[in-house]
Amino acid sequence: MKKMILPPPLENSKQISEFGMQRRNMLKFFGASAALVTIGSACNKDDTPASNGGVNLGSGDVGILNYAYALEQLEAAFYVKVIASPYSGITSLETEYLTDIRNHEVAHREFFRAAITAAAASSIIPDLEVDFSSIDFTSRASVLGTAKAFEDLGVTAYNGAGQLISTTGNGPTYLTLAGKIVSVEARHAALIADLLSNGTFAATTDANGLDMARTPAQVLAIAGTYIKTKIDASNLPS
Repeated sequence: MKKMILPPPLENSKQISEFGMQRRNMLKFFGASAALVTIGSACNKDDTPASNGGVNLGSGDVGILNYAYALEQLEAAFYVKVIASPYSGITSLETEYLTDIRNHEVAHREFFRAAITAAAASSIIPDLEVDFSSIDFTSRASVLGTAKAFEDLGVTAYNGAGQLISTTGNGPTYLTLAGKIVSVEARHAALIADLLSNGTFAATTDANGLDMARTPAQVLAIAGTYIKTKIDASNLPS
């Protein structure tokens, strides 16, 4: 399998911050979150201890939710930074697109935070510390190249995690929700690809028109370049 190379990880490491969404977006978010919180409340508590000194994602479906939450934290932090300090020459249309993506990623992050808290509050992972020190946020090519890499990675992560969700209990509902989120991530990926090179919106698919999938280990090995917090995924389903 060909390894994805992300652009090198501009700012000093910092804690992922909260972002205040517009009232319109917040109403949409809370409506979606309520649904996941309701189904998440029936999950079992997961008190799996960390085995390598890192932040343990846990096991079972809660572990998979934490895994997705970690990735959404990373994406949200990136787009918050992009909009807070736009790259040189950014157009009004690009600003609109990237602001919408930021709002989606922040909503996804809060969606998982609410769900995991409802399912097993003591098992939710903390806010992760990120390091974007080698991304040039003043450069369009650097920002959009990183955005594309993050979005493509997110799609392959959800594709790979789907088979790890249980087929009993709330598992099927989680799988449906994951499908709804990965479809949004794929729209982001297609848009960013087209901004970089018109007509390349589906260039990541194989001969059958399918996107690839990655295991959590493969995804975290790539994303780890930008996450300072050590993550232990050893107890995730496989």
